Amino acid sequence: MTLLRFMLAPKEQYLIKSTRDITLEFIQDGYSVINKYSKAAFQQTGGELCPKAYCFDDLGVESNIKYYGNETNVLAEILLSRYDMFISRHMITHATTNLSASEIENCYGNRVRSRLREMMNVIAFEKEAKDKRV
Repeated sequence: MTLLRFMLAPKEQYLIKSTRDITLEFIQDGYSVINKYSKAAFQQTGGELCPKAYCFDDLGVESNIKYYGNETNVLAEILLSRYDMFISRHMITHATTNLSASEIENCYGNRVRSRLREMMNVIAFEKEAKDKRV
């Protein structure tokens, strides 16, 4: 995904953000982080307000976080909000994960899995495929 974003036009490039980093931000800053990566994820481009595309790296490694006693699945909330923005404003979301579809459902629930299926195309690699990272 790091290489792919450089093959896109500057207007279509996305930011890559680790899901662990997002949950750590949530611990520090609270619920505003969910808004930051969903409803407030817009940028000024050529005189118009355009949705910011993100790639959430390593989806599923983060855990539910408690913030002032309230347990929250931060990425599930972000993904559900981004789905709403995908429908209304064509907000693009990418993700990388080592999880299968059923494991994603276990982590985030059937609702998130269903929304991800609509929002994203899946590119799967065989378990025997060599890792291209150096």
